[in-house]
Amino acid sequence: MTTGPAAGKTIVLGVTGGIAAYKAVEVCRRLVDAGAHVVPVLTEDATRFVGAVTFSALASEPVQKTLWAEADPIPHTDLGRRADLILVVPATARFLGCYANGIADGLLTATVLATRAPVMVCPAMHTEMWEHPAVQDNLATLRRRQVHVVEPGEGRLAGGDVGAGRLAEPADIVDAALSVLSMPTASPVAGRPGTLGPGRDLTGRRVVVSAGGTREPIDPVRFISNRSSGKQGHAVAEAAAARGADVVLVTTARRTVPPGITVVPVETAAEMEAAVLQGAQRADVVVMAAAVADFRLKTPAETKLSKADGLPELVLEPTPDILAELGRRRHEGQVLVGFAAETHDLASRAAAKLRGKNIDLMVANDVSARGVGFDHDTNAVTILGSDGTCREVALTSKLQVAHAILDSVIDRLGAPRPGGGIRHAGASGGDDEPRRDS
Repeated sequence: MTTGPAAGKTIVLGVTGGIAAYKAVEVCRRLVDAGAHVVPVLTEDATRFVGAVTFSALASEPVQKTLWAEADPIPHTDLGRRADLILVVPATARFLGCYANGIADGLLTATVLATRAPVMVCPAMHTEMWEHPAVQDNLATLRRRQVHVVEPGEGRLAGGDVGAGRLAEPADIVDAALSVLSMPTASPVAGRPGTLGPGRDLTGRRVVVSAGGTREPIDPVRFISNRSSGKQGHAVAEAAAARGADVVLVTTARRTVPPGITVVPVETAAEMEAAVLQGAQRADVVVMAAAVADFRLKTPAETKLSKADGLPELVLEPTPDILAELGRRRHEGQVLVGFAAETHDLASRAAAKLRGKNIDLMVANDVSARGVGFDHDTNAVTILGSDGTCREVALTSKLQVAHAILDSVIDRLGAPRPGGGIRHAGASGGDDEPRRDS
């Protein structure tokens, strides 16, 4: 029996003709490892960069390349109906133009037009092409149609150039795909009666999420920190955005995030406190997933410390308890979520923190357990409610844990406020396994 966060899901993996096609091989492998049934569809141009045999060997079915296969007279319709997700890696400028304008010039473009499943595209091209108004207009059209876009990053491109347009990393692409697959029950897509899209039960809500471990300076080059990678907090932010929320992510992690999430980069507990408290003033939900350091130096050294100077005297003081301050300042109807990373007495310690901080939910995890917490792609948590509820989430992807947390948040929210939603300026790249006090 297949297991994994994508078990039981069919993913049509489209590969188009760009140099980044070689990275789709790794995406294919990771999706299969996650339990997905992967059906590879390659364009003719894709085979100029990668071999069909490679994908046939790694995927769940042999590669399909043509609309004119004798075994199936309508392969695009069959693929479109079978898919739980269609993922295009890479998505070239040509593919995006055809898709946005409804041009079915081959099996892959016909399949994305013939499906009611979610579609995710991962553009990759040279900087000049990526920035061209025609490409950006096509992407804007696809986003309006609720196509998911994993934006490229910056880095080395073909020919030795460096700039924007580099395909997102395979791990980030797979995380984004798993996030879409773990979304709640589908709801109608605006403007397309009968078409199913992701649930949007947080539409009109403002959600603030903190993520990552803070860095408290010892001197200009050293700091006190912890093992948090930012993965769980970033997963919560991505899941909230996918469910329609306006999301502000206050993070110390430098991780790629989907478009539409406002990223506020911070480093220290003091910077995180200022950003979170400001964002919380108008937030319906605050999720404090960050691993805020418990202590900081009272007086950090202004110059680099050296062994030749002898053993320094390091005087520590507590960092601000951001979650407790949120509990004191909360406004009516606001839902507050804290995290508790523990190595023993998980339930009792988490329950004590829940009672003491005037919050609604405490997400507790045992970070000494295998595959749980810090820097893992998986997590297992207990979600405790101030109303006495207790929900166990067995070991699964952090994206699925994020959706479980948001399900519990939804249970505690009233109806969305009319006219809810804020316009965000943009997004930038960045587990926020919990702070000991959150």
